[in-house]
Amino acid sequence: MSFRTHINRQPADAEPRAGQCLRTYLRERGWFGVKKGCDAGDCGACTVHVDGEPVHSCLYPAFRAEGRNVTTVEGLARPDGELHPVQQKFLDAQGFQCGFCTAGFLMTTAALEAERGTEHDDGKLDDLPRAFKGNICRCTGYRAVEDAVRGVRHTERPCAGGAVGRSLGAPAGPQVVTGTARYTFDVDVPGLLHMKLLRSPHPHARIVSIDTADALRVPGVHAVLTHEDTPATLYSTARHEHPTEDPDDTRVLDDVVRYVGQRVAAVVADSEQAAEEGCRRVKVVYQELPYVTDPEEAMRPGAPALHGDKAPESRIARADHNLAGEVHGEVGCVADGFAEASVVYEETFRTQRVQHASLETHGSVAYFEPKEDGTGERLTVRSSTQAPFLTRRALCALYGLPEDEVRVVAGRVGGGFGGKQEMLTEDIVVLAALRLRRPVKLEFTRAEQFYGATTRHPFTIGIKLGARADGTLTAVQMRVVANTGAYGNHGPAVMFHSVGESFAVYRAPHKKVDAYSVYTNCVPAGAFRGYGLGQVTFAVESAMDELARRLGMDPLVLREKNIIGAGEHMVSPIGEEEDLHIASYGLDQCLGVVRRALAEDTSSEEIPEGWLTGQGSAMAMIATGPPGGHYADARVSLLEDGTYDVAVGTAEFGNGTTTVHQQITAGALNTTQDRIRIRQSDTDVVRHDTGAFGSAGTVVAGKAVLLAATSLAERLKTLAARHTGVARHLCTLGAEAFDCAGRVVTLKELYEAARAGGAEDELAADGHWGGSPRSVAFNAQWFRVAVDPGTGEIRILRSVHAADAGKVMNPMQCRGQVEGGVAQALGATLFENVRIDARGKVTTAAFRRYRLPQYADVPRTEVHFMETSDAIGPLGAKSMSESPFNPVAPALANALRDATGIRFTELPVTRDRLWLALDRRGHTAGISGRVS
Repeated sequence: MSFRTHINRQPADAEPRAGQCLRTYLRERGWFGVKKGCDAGDCGACTVHVDGEPVHSCLYPAFRAEGRNVTTVEGLARPDGELHPVQQKFLDAQGFQCGFCTAGFLMTTAALEAERGTEHDDGKLDDLPRAFKGNICRCTGYRAVEDAVRGVRHTERPCAGGAVGRSLGAPAGPQVVTGTARYTFDVDVPGLLHMKLLRSPHPHARIVSIDTADALRVPGVHAVLTHEDTPATLYSTARHEHPTEDPDDTRVLDDVVRYVGQRVAAVVADSEQAAEEGCRRVKVVYQELPYVTDPEEAMRPGAPALHGDKAPESRIARADHNLAGEVHGEVGCVADGFAEASVVYEETFRTQRVQHASLETHGSVAYFEPKEDGTGERLTVRSSTQAPFLTRRALCALYGLPEDEVRVVAGRVGGGFGGKQEMLTEDIVVLAALRLRRPVKLEFTRAEQFYGATTRHPFTIGIKLGARADGTLTAVQMRVVANTGAYGNHGPAVMFHSVGESFAVYRAPHKKVDAYSVYTNCVPAGAFRGYGLGQVTFAVESAMDELARRLGMDPLVLREKNIIGAGEHMVSPIGEEEDLHIASYGLDQCLGVVRRALAEDTSSEEIPEGWLTGQGSAMAMIATGPPGGHYADARVSLLEDGTYDVAVGTAEFGNGTTTVHQQITAGALNTTQDRIRIRQSDTDVVRHDTGAFGSAGTVVAGKAVLLAATSLAERLKTLAARHTGVARHLCTLGAEAFDCAGRVVTLKELYEAARAGGAEDELAADGHWGGSPRSVAFNAQWFRVAVDPGTGEIRILRSVHAADAGKVMNPMQCRGQVEGGVAQALGATLFENVRIDARGKVTTAAFRRYRLPQYADVPRTEVHFMETSDAIGPLGAKSMSESPFNPVAPALANALRDATGIRFTELPVTRDRLWLALDRRGHTAGISGRVS
């Protein structure tokens, strides 16, 4: 067969493999702008044009492109390099965050733009929910995408010294919109082998034997790895600065499997197809063991102990009771507090598993590169990770490798949300690379992302509140059970964090908590945006709303009466964190925004007759960084051409830290953003960086960058004074030169003078920050909703979010973080749910079964920033990556309670659950009650 097509105006005649989709065909030819997000036609990240028509290339057979013209995002620009108008609009609006989905939106929009005014124009661009029903964005909340399509510009022009506080565009923006930004697998590695994993069909079983002979006979299979090939070392997949925060309960490959989906063997082959066939031919004999999927049952005497074989060195709290961790504490005496109360409210709330659903799945590739000194090779691991330095440390400990023999680098990461604060692929890939001395790649499928990665922890929270008649809280008590799944990665830490700020934000003389992180034979839970606070805040803020109703008070008044104030100590029954301070206070402003929104709202005026309407709010507090130290090193250098280089360890995955680091540097050095180059997320560039998690990108890594840039400015000023003989205080640093009492010395000239004078060390400066002391950030969310009692449909009429982010470094980006957090939380509140069956098997292992928020589901959220400046954060900034998520679920639940009279105590509040609750109540609003 003679095959010929044109890709981006270039001929291609390589014949596709049998059954090959167009996506893989294009990527194998180097067109990496075509992304893999689902391989099921659900997400749109792979959208390309075939003869001008947009298609999902993961579903489009490659052979059908014969004789056609295929255009990817790389070919969208004009032949002379000028951006396509749609690309320019997305760049001007910054219609992206991580950017992994952006090519799909660009290609869809460009095709619809081309149809404008033709016979094929069916008005989709005027109906974006319909236009984008085949495209998913997990980061932005879609407002930025809409603004891009409509041609709304948000990015500002750079100016010397005035970078901080302005909406400057992301440095990688031009690469994102042209498809040339390089994510984890957007590289060509010669001789690459592919890995596939055989996974357990049982929730709990011992492996009696594994026969790999048939698998090894598959043409192209190079190795089959089993538990007999791996170290016996126990570790945790969680990445923390202090590994002792997590129990060591995991092996690379184990002879005991503890959940359906746990990896059993790894097959390495020349192609994914051969590796998959090898997996099918591995013969495993299992001895099935008793299993338990309910955490309450797991804690009872006689329950199967998942890790009963572990020694005390594993740091499992009580392995015989399946407790990965537990915490108990009391301030005052809650019994006395409840005796003093005029009103007591008690309820149990439940939250579900949620998938991070970052569009770039977990994956890594390991290969060998020559050392710079020519003395041999060293191992390089390219990974979709939020913590490259901690991953290197773990790999070296696991395989006995010196750190200077291993490099871990993250390209641009296609979304994280905490899910990539894990080592889920790097360990097994490195094992294979060390064994075969060949490059090896493992990339999760979308299904594996559901049953082979991690989820948000499901929580059960029993809460009891007491208050006097005037609304003064007398006691707060909670019993919290977190289902950590089969392994304890992040389990104890999430449990501990969940009952910290959630207790401390309210004053009460008596507080008590009993919290448990429980092993079950289910897919492991892990780090997720909010790190446990979102689950417990749902219970606390719902209970406060209900308590206010029983007191006959306005819920806002009840909150204002009991919230912690500026300068007060934060009291939690788990103990006071000495390095945590209220270094700026905007919670009162946040609640003021909610009050004004409520007073001025007219959104319910156009609701159809018979619909129920209501409003509700909630608030949350979060520490601006994790406890125990979070470290970042940075180096800022003057380059030979008079521009600057910033080396920092933090990964970029849509969190916007790269832009902020540029802005901080530009401000300190009185220059413009375009004169600063960032090198990041590479263990070669700086000494150490704990990682891009815990909302640390600005307040920790940004602080290190500020210290380095400020120090360099001082060094350069000394050099300029020495070079010119002018007093130091008369030398002023500008964008490209010093003005020393009228004498202009360019930065290029200064660089050359320093080199000639042996002062090269003065051309760079280092900064370090240890993440302590820490401050707190505040958020409040308000909704007005309408409910159709006949169908259970919920319409969000208005969404308002108040964020205390301190000094807002980049308003456009920070707004995007808030909008994305609200959108993700709405998904978790209304429909997202990783469902499992009675054996713990995930049954929603695809986007079309899981139900992510799409364009039509997400309202525009009005974002308000408070006027505060933090005494600890860099230049007054606070974190704002995780915190917007936390108050959303209770605010919506409180609005639904106001509209329907029903207290929903379990998430998600799906349309069918809402309709059934209304039906049981005879569609009658205003009656207090609960639905579980």
